Parts: sequence; C-alpha cells; structure tokens
Amino acid sequence: MTQSVEAAPHDLVELGRIVSAYGVKGWVKIQPHSAHADVLLGTSVWWLKAPVPPGKLGAFSHQGKSYRVQSSRFHTDSVVAQLDSVNDRNQAEALKGYTVWAPRSSFPAADDDEYYWIDLIGCRLYGEQGSETVLLGEIIEVIDNGAHGVLRVARACETEGGVLERLMNEKGRAQEVLVPFVQAHVHTVDLQNKSLYSNWPADW
Repeated sequence: MTQSVEAAPHDLVELGRIVSAYGVKGWVKIQPHSAHADVLLGTSVWWLKAPVPPGKLGAFSHQGKSYRVQSSRFHTDSVVAQLDSVNDRNQAEALKGYTVWAPRSSFPAADDDEYYWIDLIGCRLYGEQGSETVLLGEIIEVIDNGAHGVLRVARACETEGGVLERLMNEKGRAQEVLVPFVQAHVHTVDLQNKSLYSNWPADW
C-alpha cells in the first residue's frame, strides 16, 4: 500500500486504536478514546502509528504515516472507516493495533460551551477558600465516567517566578484531586489564559 511519508505535524493527538478489520473491502474498525469519536469523523487525514514492540518502550519513536479517510461512520460504540490505499481485508488486518492520530489544528470547531478535553490538559484549575479564589493545581488528565468528564488535578502551588510546584503528601507522593467537569462546579473556562475556575474547596 502507498501512503504519505511527510513529516508528522507537531500537534498530533491520539484519538483511538484500530482493533480489527471490518468487512472484506479494506475497512478498519477503530475504538475511539473517550470523547474523540466525533473528531475521528470530522478529520479527513489520520496518522497511524505502529504498536510499540514488547520491551521497546522509550526506544521506539515511529512518527507514523498519514492516510486519507475516504469514508467513516459510527458503528455501535466504535468507528469504521475506509482508508485510501487499504483495499482488502488482509491490508486492514495488518493495521490492527495501530494508534490513530490527527492534528489538533484539524479538529472541527467546538460548539459554544463545549471543549475538547485535550485543550484542558495543562490548564490551571482554581477553587475557593472562603471568599478567596486560590490555585488548586494543574489538570493532567480528563477522565470519562460515562456521564461527564472528571478533571484529574495535580495539586500545586505557584512559586514567585510563576512556576508550578507539585504538592506532596506525608509519604512523598504527589497530591491529586478529582473534580467533576460540570457547570455546577466548574463555572468558567478561559482557554486563552489556560485557566479554569470552580467552586471546589481548596482544602478538599
């Protein structure tokens, strides 16, 4: 099969994984990562990266290859797609285990009051301490609990130089807090300044 060998974009985001072939005409079945199925259907070029060989973690730096998406659609809880130059089931089976990526810059525009979770990672989350707004920490992951997103926040304080310093517990482990990403708790999202504001108590 032929595909692009151009340099991978710098803003690739992992959206899912190919789990099997679909049918006999070269379609593949993708299990999307949480909240990314719509993005898969909205982007016309995917970058596929081969699975990391056992024992090669950290030494494997395959940048991936791009495939144009000819057609894609939802199929129960997955996405099925026909990729350019993947023409039969054998070629599709050879892609099993590959991760699927797309440039963040190619994502469809989000609706008002909706956010791509990838944009929330790295933002600072502020909460409340009495009547004051205080820094809780940095968002390091957004978890899908089935009903809504949950912000996984690494507790931190800000140094005089503006750098975040992680807070540790008595056992020397990084402190974390989980905050539901719902309007009742997170009332303001300021992506331009990478800040979210909530009513979550600072002493939680």
